[in-house]
Amino acid sequence: LDVWSDCICRQFTAVGVDTHDFLQMSFGYGLFTGGFGVHGGAEKAGVTVIPMSTGNTERQLALMQDFGATVLCCTPSYAMYLAESAEAAGIVDNLKLRVGIFGAEPWTEEMRHQIEEKLHLKAYDIYGLTEVMGPGVAFECDCQAGMHVNEDHFLVEVLDPDTLEPVPDGTPGELVFTTLSKEAFPVIRYRTRDIGTVTHETCACGRTFVRMSKPKGRTDDMLIIRGVNVFPSQIESVLLKLGYSPNYEIIVDRVNNTDTFDLRVEMTEDMFSDTVSGIAKYERTLTEALKSTLGIGVHV
Repeated sequence: LDVWSDCICRQFTAVGVDTHDFLQMSFGYGLFTGGFGVHGGAEKAGVTVIPMSTGNTERQLALMQDFGATVLCCTPSYAMYLAESAEAAGIVDNLKLRVGIFGAEPWTEEMRHQIEEKLHLKAYDIYGLTEVMGPGVAFECDCQAGMHVNEDHFLVEVLDPDTLEPVPDGTPGELVFTTLSKEAFPVIRYRTRDIGTVTHETCACGRTFVRMSKPKGRTDDMLIIRGVNVFPSQIESVLLKLGYSPNYEIIVDRVNNTDTFDLRVEMTEDMFSDTVSGIAKYERTLTEALKSTLGIGVHV
């Protein structure tokens, strides 16, 4: 627990969160490692914690205002939902949030920018796995230029997922971790299935810990459609760039020995039109953008 708290405490220090801050903990408690893990690190940093846990969005927003929360911790998708709910309630300007620490699921740079714009805060990534420790394996500093791996506790490697041979810095591969200080359940060369890159260059913040990128996807969520590798994160990136919400459904099937690839997306209110041609224009623009990014045709 001391190691865990220390690793997460470094996240708060790296982004300027201190004893003057109030942190709304909207990760789940219970058996999920996120809630208790980040809670312990926040207390070690001297931060006042509001143990809200997940769900009950209306109450989340009420407590955020009542207690003057300056830091929000939750999944990025829930942060987006909180932002939309705050916008609908007209209370965004009443919030005092300045820092968001989000993790437990992959998220794109486009989603980061949207969260920052909607909630008027700076959004940082935190990375971890229950099998390795939980949140705090790696953390993002104020530079937002990759996550610093806590190398005094975790050894990270990036391997080719097929050959299991190491790949050079900057080359995508599977992230593999070995615990150096964990007791009772140490792991040696644990394959995370997460796809990412690392760099050993010194960060602008001065830290020399190796930095890992945001995971771009997982080896087990990669789809091979008509011989092309497709990651859901690529689709999300295109949707957010074009103003869609990050809620979508991928439908892959096989008809007459040929792969079919369909995508269902949500339109925003300003996209609706009384004419079929208006809707068709959005559909055509999105289809072309997806084909350009994925290298494969998709029926939207």
